[in-house]
Amino acid sequence: MPIHQEVTINKPPKAVYEILTTGKKFAALGGGAAKVSAKPGGAISLFDGYTTGFNVELLPNKRVVQAWRASDWPKGVWSIVTFQLKKDGKGTALTFDQVGHPASEESSLFSGWYDFYWKPMNG
Repeated sequence: MPIHQEVTINKPPKAVYEILTTGKKFAALGGGAAKVSAKPGGAISLFDGYTTGFNVELLPNKRVVQAWRASDWPKGVWSIVTFQLKKDGKGTALTFDQVGHPASEESSLFSGWYDFYWKPMNG
């Protein structure tokens, strides 16, 4: 089942986009080592290599689409994550969607986005 979340991040869209597309800025959220290419097709490695993938689409300060998978998922299982960014006052209205993940991981993923992305981004 798809995961859909709508959150407000207290940073402008440019800052949120940079966190999602810059390994050093992502790692500063506290999730371990991260390498993130800022180019379409570029590789992603997050949380000390636990999550890997690549950028599908990058629309600066507006949208990030990535294909990614966790290292403990069954072989060949990939998820598509989409971050839509829209200016909201001084912050960002972020709409997030994830499809293709293992059904057994849904609860963990749903809470994980809050714990490892949204809360640290607002910290």
